[in-house]
Amino acid sequence: MDVRVAIEICRDGVSLPAYSRRGDAGMDVRAAVDLVLEPGRTAVVPTGLRFAIPEGYEIQVRPRSGLSLHTPLRIPNAPGTIDAGYRDELGILMTNESPCPDGPGAAEAPLLTLDSKGGLPGRYLIRRGDRIAQIVLAEVPRMVFDVVDRVAGIGEDRGGGFGSTGR
Repeated sequence: MDVRVAIEICRDGVSLPAYSRRGDAGMDVRAAVDLVLEPGRTAVVPTGLRFAIPEGYEIQVRPRSGLSLHTPLRIPNAPGTIDAGYRDELGILMTNESPCPDGPGAAEAPLLTLDSKGGLPGRYLIRRGDRIAQIVLAEVPRMVFDVVDRVAGIGEDRGGGFGSTGR
């Protein structure tokens, strides 16, 4: 089922998000600017895109698996939620989980790119046009609460949480 989502390109030279392959759930989004992400730092990477999402839907921002495998860059709030009422530019929160280098010469550490392989720690240059995340459109039903005296008798109680099933 296709859902129409209005999109505005708010920076010059920005590409529309796109599915890489037929059947993909997520569309790749790209950086709209060059940005150096230092070890231990978090930054908002602009995408140059604004959306008008239909009510009853959200856009979820998720990591790209290859980026997570091959670099120490992470999306710390994954999945991020873009609500239907949000109209500002989509920015992707990214954290460089490389250890912070100490001592003289730390600022001269090599500058790596998203094409670097092996999860190397260091400073990362995110280049304009780099695929930095993926977005997924998801339907969001509204919750309506029924206040009850006890929930224990409703449905099945699986018992426990926080690792209780990993015996």
